[in-house]
Amino acid sequence: MPSEELFTDEDDSVNEILVLGQALVTGILEGKPTTAIQDMIDAGAPVWFQDDDGWSPLHAAVSLENESLVSSLLQEGAVWNLTDNLGNTAADIALSLNNEPCYRLIRDAGIRSELILQLLSSRGSGSVGLDAGSLILKATDTSALGSTAAFLTSKLRYVEDENGQEICLLQSEGEEVGVMMGWEREIMHVTVQKLCVGHENADIGMKILNVGFGLGIIDSMFQNLPVAPSLHVIIEAHPDVLQHMREQGWYEKKGVKILEGKWQDFIDKEDLTDAGGFDAIYTDTFSEEYRELRDFFAHVPDLLASPESRFSFFNGLGATNALFYDVYTQLSELDLSDVGIDVEWEDVDVAEAQGVDRWGKTREYFAMRLYRMPIGKMKVNVD
Repeated sequence: MPSEELFTDEDDSVNEILVLGQALVTGILEGKPTTAIQDMIDAGAPVWFQDDDGWSPLHAAVSLENESLVSSLLQEGAVWNLTDNLGNTAADIALSLNNEPCYRLIRDAGIRSELILQLLSSRGSGSVGLDAGSLILKATDTSALGSTAAFLTSKLRYVEDENGQEICLLQSEGEEVGVMMGWEREIMHVTVQKLCVGHENADIGMKILNVGFGLGIIDSMFQNLPVAPSLHVIIEAHPDVLQHMREQGWYEKKGVKILEGKWQDFIDKEDLTDAGGFDAIYTDTFSEEYRELRDFFAHVPDLLASPESRFSFFNGLGATNALFYDVYTQLSELDLSDVGIDVEWEDVDVAEAQGVDRWGKTREYFAMRLYRMPIGKMKVNVD
């Protein structure tokens, strides 16, 4: 058995680290010079430390609007997305102070961290044994909220709330979560306009691919275009959603082709390739992480019919926090550019139409006032 001396030595070591961490946060808040702060870090003060209020050295540096110190802390491995006891990241504090330079330093550190994680994942490194530095490695979510397999075996129900808003609800771990809600209608309306209006095939019937039916909001809008799609492919995997689609008559609609399964099941199959390319593609899946969305990005150029074709997706990852939302938005633009897709963004005010009551009794999954709508087209090569 380990000796009592070993436990005492370990406890002393932990206490020393905590003391050094607290001294680092205090020293920053007291305005000690950068050289003194660096000496503390060199002596072992942890840049990942959080005090009783959840403040890290990065929170403290941002509160003083010390751009140079913020940069130094990030270089030393300060964690970019730590939240305090009120749920605020250091970047949130920068936003509250209207300090764009500090915010951008943290946002860009987040983008770099996520890109490194992507690289490690692509090389099969996983998340075990990594010297993560400023990376935050998420635990695997095996619930229906984070696991596609669990989601596809979960029960969904379609209801209307007290305001007459249609909702598709998922029961997960004792709470009901909106898979899709009626307040998204304005997002879908603007998306359809940008995808379809003025397209070269709009007058003869476009070929459209949508991944994820949800409430059928965007698919209904596609069907209600001045000229209905000549081909409208819908990929949907959840059995309860498919049953809802049957009840609503989607299987009998002219030009509609429903593929029962995940997009990964059909991406290289004749069900899609025989279409000869699509004029508009949209994807909005539930419980898939950014990794799966990025994988879908890689197939988009092969699925688009021409340079005039357009692509969009529900840009909702990280949308309960301004920093996380910004990081994922910037990251998706970079990843789409890598596969040959240029993206333009349009802000849609989703709070104005529905107000703060749009959530009813279900958990929020989009807390931003402005939705950043992406519209992508294939890059045009200029010789």
